[in-house]
Amino acid sequence: MTTRVALVDDESLVRAGLRAIIDSEDDLAVVGEAGDGSEVLALVADARPDVLLLDVRMPHVDGIAALRALLARYPDARVLVVTTFENDDHVLDALAAGAHGFLLKRARPEEIVHAVRVVARGDSLVVPATVRRLAVGRTPSGDLRAEARLTDREAEVLRLVATGLSNQEIADDLFLGVETVRTHVANVLAKLGVRDRTQAVVRAYASGFVVPG
Repeated sequence: MTTRVALVDDESLVRAGLRAIIDSEDDLAVVGEAGDGSEVLALVADARPDVLLLDVRMPHVDGIAALRALLARYPDARVLVVTTFENDDHVLDALAAGAHGFLLKRARPEEIVHAVRVVARGDSLVVPATVRRLAVGRTPSGDLRAEARLTDREAEVLRLVATGLSNQEIADDLFLGVETVRTHVANVLAKLGVRDRTQAVVRAYASGFVVPG
């Protein structure tokens, strides 16, 4: 089965390079391109890609605005944001908005192909250590615990999730049953309005609830 990929970047040379890399793989194919965030919804409606590679910085409608509009209409869309700089402030915002990972434009071809395949199968490229690094020096965006009305235990669980611990490891740390931890994690995700623990980690760091150290 071929994974359908769409590209959105205002630089035609970048799109051409990505297309060449992706189309060289037997199981991947570029099915559409656009040069600005304003074209994303029409592109996705027409091309129906499995994965969208989306430039985070564009002159008219940027990647973050385009991503939010896309996920509002297509909540199951799988998106990799593309950036020039590893510490781009916009990347954390894009991850918080629902991107499944990010790629550097200078990434090696095998890294790009791997990322597309990982996201296409429903996984995320985002790990807590990456989020922590991106959040260093960032101004907190609000009181996440108060906004989400997290209980003391839920807040404690979220902090441990943000360190990268599994449910079993959290259970061992807090002397709880693993099913109890699963329930707490599910409650945290629901209260934060996020789809998975990866996005919860991004929200925790982006808001300043967890301070990178």
